[in-house]
Amino acid sequence: MKLIEGGICAAKGFTASGIHCGIRKNKTKKDLSLICSEVRANAAAVYTTNLVKGAPLLVTKKHISDGHAQAIVCNSGNANTCNANGVEIAEKMSDLTAAALGISPDDVVVASTGVIGQPLDIEPIAAGLPVLAGTLSDEGGDDAAEGIMTTDTVMKKVAVEFTVGGKTCRIGGIAKGSGMIHPNMATMLVFITTDTAISSGMLQKALSTDIADTFNMVSVDGDTSTNDMVVVLANGLAGNSEITEDGEDFAAFMKALNTVTVHLCRMIAGDGEGASKLLECSVTGAKDIATAKTIAKSVICSSLLKAAMFGADANWGRVLCAIGYSGADVDVGKIDVSFRSPKGSIAVCRSGAGIDFSEETAKTILLEKEIEILVGLNDGSAGATAWGCDLTYEYVRINGDYRT
Repeated sequence: MKLIEGGICAAKGFTASGIHCGIRKNKTKKDLSLICSEVRANAAAVYTTNLVKGAPLLVTKKHISDGHAQAIVCNSGNANTCNANGVEIAEKMSDLTAAALGISPDDVVVASTGVIGQPLDIEPIAAGLPVLAGTLSDEGGDDAAEGIMTTDTVMKKVAVEFTVGGKTCRIGGIAKGSGMIHPNMATMLVFITTDTAISSGMLQKALSTDIADTFNMVSVDGDTSTNDMVVVLANGLAGNSEITEDGEDFAAFMKALNTVTVHLCRMIAGDGEGASKLLECSVTGAKDIATAKTIAKSVICSSLLKAAMFGADANWGRVLCAIGYSGADVDVGKIDVSFRSPKGSIAVCRSGAGIDFSEETAKTILLEKEIEILVGLNDGSAGATAWGCDLTYEYVRINGDYRT
């Protein structure tokens, strides 16, 4: 398996495009994206657990209930959530997309992201869709990735190539996510395409299994979005024998999918609103996976720890504090804590107590862009990893006037 270029269009038979249609006031920012498979594809998705759900999620869930889809249309700048006519608008987006592509509206995935509670005008979308469909290209992945961005500062894309049953297969993905990220199923918006032949049932199994260790282990600010959705389309054009059960081929697909999702998780966490650092908490020596996950996520969710990392302050007591209120059953007297970055590593806590360490060395390590927080529980063999970011002044500035 290897990383390749191409993003969402790396897999055979997928094209994409992105334009500015007029939803967003800034004409330099794209706000409408389209991804299309040349053939009807098997589909799987996961959605936010927030009781308040964007209308596009409700429509998409209905459309892919048969396990199939052929296109994904997404706008940014408006979440189409908490609107009286939200479902009507989402369905209209499907109809317009289907008409432009010559496919069934039931084979269209609809997504929206942006401000909640603002009416979404269908006119700019209606005017833009013919242009969007007309500019579909196997080189349009970057335009599509740009069109789904809101407060994101970097484009998030990745693709891998791997082998299943002697056939070369590819998986590519794009994502948006910077703030309002604390998913309990997936995260913000993630669109993944693959030319692997895999049944809808096994595709759903792969996605639902994967997110437990990837997107559900990401947190930027503790807020679970109303529009979180991850969708995977598999068109089978790689020509491998269809994966319909567990086995070597399914394991190869799962590994490739996980490589894509972990890359996207790190990009999302590192691009958290106002963030200056990516935080990765790795917990080892837990008595079970549930304990490891609970602790890892508690640590990267700690506002005090996030603020300390922003200031390059090796305040390891905040790590122990987060573990202590996590609800996990652990022996505090066994816990070890270290910090690591490209500048080196430093132990700061052994057996639940502080040890002598150089504050100067620690600061040098914590001034880097990517910081690992290593927690050893010394109570078993299970482990887990979670991703987050530091908490900066910029986060408050961005969200202080996000709507206005």
